[in-house]
Amino acid sequence: MAVSKFSAWVMAARPKTLPAAAVPVIVGSSLAYAEGVFSLLAASLCLFCSFLIQIGTNFANDLGDDIRGADTPERLGPVRAIHLGLIDRKSLKKAVILTFSITFFSGLILVYIGGLPILVIGVLSIISGIIYTTGPFPLAYNGLGDVFSFTFFGVVGTMGTYYVQANHWSVESFVASIPVGALITAILVVNNYRDREQDKIAHKKTLVVRFGETFAKTEFIFFFLLAFTAPVYLVQMNEQIFDVWVLLPLVTLPFAIKLITMLFTLQGKELNKVLEMTAKYSAVFGALLAIGILL
Repeated sequence: MAVSKFSAWVMAARPKTLPAAAVPVIVGSSLAYAEGVFSLLAASLCLFCSFLIQIGTNFANDLGDDIRGADTPERLGPVRAIHLGLIDRKSLKKAVILTFSITFFSGLILVYIGGLPILVIGVLSIISGIIYTTGPFPLAYNGLGDVFSFTFFGVVGTMGTYYVQANHWSVESFVASIPVGALITAILVVNNYRDREQDKIAHKKTLVVRFGETFAKTEFIFFFLLAFTAPVYLVQMNEQIFDVWVLLPLVTLPFAIKLITMLFTLQGKELNKVLEMTAKYSAVFGALLAIGILL
């Protein structure tokens, strides 16, 4: 079946991953709103830049994996546009440069609002997105993909969004970032667990390749435990801002148990369903946390 050029680029952008980019901005902005420092302009720009960083990272990921031979006909996940020949490497490289360039120049408005810390955060986020699977030391190929995901799509995304509106750091924004980063990284754990055999062949040394299947399952459970602990801690640490509504995400516990059970029992392409459900779960958990903070 013929695929249009536009559809090919949409495939490469992976729109289903965008909720992961939105959650840290939503949670960070909800904290700012709770403290009376919410800025619609800053929050909107944070969301726009977060989307672009996610898309740029996806482009770079496809490019790096194709160059290193990680995407093969035996791939268990969704087939990439570059692997199908719908986009060539040269065009994808240009897309990476263009996307991150737009991100940088759009982010300069946030730098004007938030100052030097936002510039540092933005530059580091862009660099990390580029070297996730490209360059002489790609993060994903050296067991650092989980660290990247937790740090930039969790801690940095949430705290940075809060900082640019409040103009100061807070322990509360750090604690709120933990479930965001934990559940977004849990998505990556499922992805790497599914692809472990292909990654071994491609010398992609993810944590599951380095330490085995039991480690990946334990890591998956650990991230859920982190996610459920954070709201409880928020209520205990600052009862003036947070009340029992912050515990709203805890109602999703049965679904978390279901996802853990699925990871332990399913194999191969069946894990694509776990991946999809974990991504949706992380978005719902983040939305409930933001609603709880606002209430």
